[in-house]
Amino acid sequence: MEDTDRRGQHERRVRSFVLRQGRTTPAQEQAFERHWQRYGLDYTGQPRDFAAAFGRVAPLVLEVGFGNGEQLRHAAQHEPQRNFIGVEVHRPGVGRLMNALAADGSDNVRIYRHDAVEVLAHEVVPAGLDEVRIYFPDPWPKKRHHKRRLVQPGFIDLVATRVRAGGLLHLATDWAEYAEQMHAVVGASAHWRNLAEPGPWSPRPAWRIETHFERRGLRLGHGVFDLLFVRT
Repeated sequence: MEDTDRRGQHERRVRSFVLRQGRTTPAQEQAFERHWQRYGLDYTGQPRDFAAAFGRVAPLVLEVGFGNGEQLRHAAQHEPQRNFIGVEVHRPGVGRLMNALAADGSDNVRIYRHDAVEVLAHEVVPAGLDEVRIYFPDPWPKKRHHKRRLVQPGFIDLVATRVRAGGLLHLATDWAEYAEQMHAVVGASAHWRNLAEPGPWSPRPAWRIETHFERRGLRLGHGVFDLLFVRT
């Protein structure tokens, strides 16, 4: 009961996103009318049969906060043997990705427009995922805001319950201090082993493209840090 209460408190404190205003173009708005039935998953708060949602059984990868969707679009095209769940709250990015997927003819992506913490806690069954990818989450650079960062012990413990043994957690950030926190938080968990040991950083794997967030960080002189952990 204590663990359940603690997880509930964590969900109330930390969310996978921060709402910001953004203009949705007419094309992005039309994507919801044209493509949501094909690609969208409405949050229900109940465990979901993802094999039924995709119409097939395949390794299942969840990407948290996919932004404009360029990485998820690339994954859909270059990893066709996998099913992908994308979670993003910002309407313009969701609309843009749905239009791109439809143009490509991709059918191995499903999208939640909802908080990823709640999706993980309530819609994904234990050990139901093969991989979780979190690329360039909000770094909340001011020290007083660090408690709002997504990668914290409670969240990492939640992810561990949803990833099968031998599955992966892939993190990437262009904030060195946040990268150190990620390394410390996940490294302190008994459920994960750093593939870069003695590490801490891994080379950018072939499946992760250089996103516009990454290019922006590089222009600003930031390093880019990939962390790969296997579920023990």
